[in-house]
Amino acid sequence: MLKAQRAELTEAKIYYRIAGFEKDENNRAILLQIAKEEERQANIWKSYTRQEIRPHKWKVPFYIFLVRCFGLTFGIKLLERNSHRGVQAYGAMRSDFPEAEEMYHTEKEHEDKLLEMLKDKPLDYLGSIVLGLNDALVELTGVLAGLTLGIQNSPMIAAIGIITGISAAFSMAGSEYLSTKTENSGKVKPTTSAFYTGIAYITTVIALIVPYLIVKNVFIALLLTIGIAISIIAAFNWYVSVARGIPFKKRFLEMLSISLSVAFISFFVGLIVNQIFDINV
Repeated sequence: MLKAQRAELTEAKIYYRIAGFEKDENNRAILLQIAKEEERQANIWKSYTRQEIRPHKWKVPFYIFLVRCFGLTFGIKLLERNSHRGVQAYGAMRSDFPEAEEMYHTEKEHEDKLLEMLKDKPLDYLGSIVLGLNDALVELTGVLAGLTLGIQNSPMIAAIGIITGISAAFSMAGSEYLSTKTENSGKVKPTTSAFYTGIAYITTVIALIVPYLIVKNVFIALLLTIGIAISIIAAFNWYVSVARGIPFKKRFLEMLSISLSVAFISFFVGLIVNQIFDINV
């Protein structure tokens, strides 16, 4: 009961804090509604424990940080996903505490419905982010793999990668702008959509090229680049799985197989080019 009381009080504090800086009126109303529900449930446990308990010190700032950095939906849904694990204990307490039955169903159903009503601008542009991220991973990983055997010179590979990546980022952003403007759905703005695509592309390009700037051995640099690509794919798909509530494994393996297949093919294309043209740089 003490653990349940602290958990409910901590979540109430988090929701109140987020509602305090949330600009969207609809979101603020939902967050305040959930916060009051969590506070009410904490008070129910307090009526049994008769103890004053403080919220978890690190959880409140941690989730505030997540919301500010990664968006409202991601931070809140991660909080709810973790809290649902503890809620299972309510099932075992229902026979002894009548209120536990109500709290169990409230946590599992009521708040889930409220969370689906949240409006989060970055998620509206998730398709644009996926486009920029995925294209950068597939294209640049392939280019770097091909250049690794074709040129075998780290600074030159990095230079070519930067030029190729930045040019491709502007090209992708322009294409996304025209595509969004043509669709004219009204939900997303073409300029904002292009911005998200370009930023996602350039950020991924920089991350993939860094190994070639710090490691002289091109093959070690390629292995590090592939490792970074896998990490980016895993992190992004985990983010999407939390924010959108979709399975992680299938999307991760699909995106990973595409990127690595292109890199593998490009690596051997570079080998063939190196042998045919006898390139030594």
